[in-house]
Amino acid sequence: MKHLFLATALLAAPLLAQEKKDEAKPAADIPAIQTAVTRGAGTFGGQRISYVATAGDMHLKGEDGQPRANITYYSYVKEPRDPSRPVTFLFNGGPGSGSVWLHMGAFGPKRVAIPSDARDDGAPPYPVVDNPDALLDVTDIVFIDPVGTGFSHVIGNGKTEDYWGVTKDAKSVAQFIRLWLNENGRWNSPKFLGGESYGTTRSAAVANELEGAYNDVALNGIILISAILDFGAQAEVEGNDMPFIISVPSMAAVAWYHNKVPNRPATLDAFVAEARAFATGPYATALFKGQALAGPEREAVRRDLARYTGLSEAFLERADLRPSPGRFWKELLRDRGLSVGRLDSRYVGRDRDAAGEEFDNDPSFYGIDAGYTAAINAYARGTLGYKTDRSYVTIGSVQPWDWDLGRGEGTYYKSVAPYLGRALRENSGLRIFVGQGYYDFATPFFGAEYALTRTGFPQDRIVWKYYEAGHMMYVRDEDRAKLSNDVRAFIRGR
Repeated sequence: MKHLFLATALLAAPLLAQEKKDEAKPAADIPAIQTAVTRGAGTFGGQRISYVATAGDMHLKGEDGQPRANITYYSYVKEPRDPSRPVTFLFNGGPGSGSVWLHMGAFGPKRVAIPSDARDDGAPPYPVVDNPDALLDVTDIVFIDPVGTGFSHVIGNGKTEDYWGVTKDAKSVAQFIRLWLNENGRWNSPKFLGGESYGTTRSAAVANELEGAYNDVALNGIILISAILDFGAQAEVEGNDMPFIISVPSMAAVAWYHNKVPNRPATLDAFVAEARAFATGPYATALFKGQALAGPEREAVRRDLARYTGLSEAFLERADLRPSPGRFWKELLRDRGLSVGRLDSRYVGRDRDAAGEEFDNDPSFYGIDAGYTAAINAYARGTLGYKTDRSYVTIGSVQPWDWDLGRGEGTYYKSVAPYLGRALRENSGLRIFVGQGYYDFATPFFGAEYALTRTGFPQDRIVWKYYEAGHMMYVRDEDRAKLSNDVRAFIRGR
């Protein structure tokens, strides 16, 4: 027994020493909260507005009260402060994208000036100019960079897997919003939430976190720009024909833009309406028939599909009447030696050769990314005075991303659209704005239409607007102004 006690003591001694060592160990990598405050003024929506700009940090804490993540945000609050004024929380998508796009392209008081006519942004310097299309005449604005984007990152004992996922990410953004409301005394302000691309997925999930429990944060409006809500309907997996149906109206718009439509109609809207009717009628029926489709019926569908897509009947037959977006980008202008863009199919690029199946790279992304990356770094670090040695993550990897919604959807059927339907039904004051670019293949406009017109969505509280540009429709000057005015009217209409 004596020997057993001695052995136990000897074993315990290192453990006790380790525990004491752990207790004495300082919390790892917990930076001090930084709050850089500047003042500015500008003319927005025709009104002269003075504002306080804050580039700051917010620590998100775990259940033990210890900081786990640092969220960097950029807020613009009108002076004098008015707690009854609306506040709008905005973010981008990815899911690994910082808020730079909406911040420096659409709704912030400054924007980066890049070519409006779908040309490459070239090399620096990229002018950062006043943005009269910012929304500060109707709302205060908070741009949020979720964990893993912008300068936001895990700290202390935080782990990326606690934040990288549809629901995990939404919980962290909802936590940030509640903390910001606390710190700024804005609990009774009208509240708007908005995002672009995956940011619309995030908007739906965050709305569910804010409004889906007893401790509600009710919203006045949700702003969806280039929406992607139903991933199942757009999943390009063998046997799923929905992506082809959803893509046809976008293909029609792009074919119209690049003059690949025989007897081209005078207006884009009319041609898109035709393509929509074809996609949901004869084309959907044809795909549903599968191999039973034959003879004159197949010939008629193939002929009409060629007209709407600008692709040859021979190519469409080889593709079994199912042209994928990737093939379309390469095939549409193959005769000109050009590929069209994914994010914005107004853009064209030249690949290494013209024989490939798909393009080498997306010309609509490399046509704008350098300008935005340079602008946010220069503006945040210089004008706003935010000091950090971290790199700004414009678009980065946040993998693995947890897509589980906790509803037993299986592998592919992932839709956050039901969150919005429930929010509309349970909050009679909630409205939804949907802005879609005709030339966007990242989030085709018909995909949003499909997701938000299912059973359970009060259509009288959904506002639809369309733009003759792509995913980031605001890179086109005319559409930036139109988008701004449309969102401004939406906020005023609460």
